[in-house]
Amino acid sequence: MEQPYHIPVLLNESIEGLNIQNDGDYVDVTFGGGGHSREILKYIEKGRLFGFDQDEDAAANAFDDSRFIFVRHNFKYIRNFLRYHDVEKVDGILADLGVSSHDFDVAERGFSFRFSGELDMRMNRDAKLTAADIVNEYDEAGLLKIFREYGEINNAYRLVTQLIAARRNSPVKTIDQFKAVIANCVSKKNESKYLAKVFQALRIETNKELDVLKDFLEQSASLLKPGGRLVVITYHSLEDRLVKNFIKSGNFEGKQEKDFYGNVSSVLKAVNRKVIVPSDEEINRNPRARSAKLRIAKKV
Repeated sequence: MEQPYHIPVLLNESIEGLNIQNDGDYVDVTFGGGGHSREILKYIEKGRLFGFDQDEDAAANAFDDSRFIFVRHNFKYIRNFLRYHDVEKVDGILADLGVSSHDFDVAERGFSFRFSGELDMRMNRDAKLTAADIVNEYDEAGLLKIFREYGEINNAYRLVTQLIAARRNSPVKTIDQFKAVIANCVSKKNESKYLAKVFQALRIETNKELDVLKDFLEQSASLLKPGGRLVVITYHSLEDRLVKNFIKSGNFEGKQEKDFYGNVSSVLKAVNRKVIVPSDEEINRNPRARSAKLRIAKKV
């Protein structure tokens, strides 16, 4: 049986969070398999939906629908491409920041340590920087920063030392080579968890994910109409912290700045007091949803 491209996570909760108006303009900045977008279109009659995705594989999933416009670009360019389509403000923006199941399950994309293949990890295969470039070319300080900050690896110094020693002999280009080089750093008891953190760190750096997220959040705040909704699904604490802080304070440090009257300067207000997480039923149906966190904000 053919595997689905991607099972949309927290689908009902995110659609409800968008508070869709049938004549509104909406953006799904992580189109992927189109699961969220397909559901959004059910609620739109006269409005439009813009779907962004930089992955050429996702482009094949685009809908032939007069209400839908597909944009094959990174969502950090959201403002530029909306203006290209004469759109200044929108009613809602959705971002599901997880890597699609399709990308994890295609060996040659290099996202998963379960397969053999090239150390690639580019979400946009037209981009120049690969995970192999990082592993072979970054200096010690650069590698330490990546594995400590993006992977929260406790023995990052040992890992980096072994990596640098190995690449002096020959480049580390494949997943199998990489795993062999760092094997002594991996506890057999927590092997999968450790490798998941290491691969996450490399993926974040390869795609500059946190920088892109910051750009996106700042643009979204200005692109939303008053009362418009921002719906973001994150999968690790680094992303969630940025989203939470930005909604709370309008900056990424979480420092609330107040005016003379004591009003917080953020233009967004949280709709859900507590972060929304998948139900046990959804996790049983789709285990990749287990780390998802949903935050909803509206433009004030």
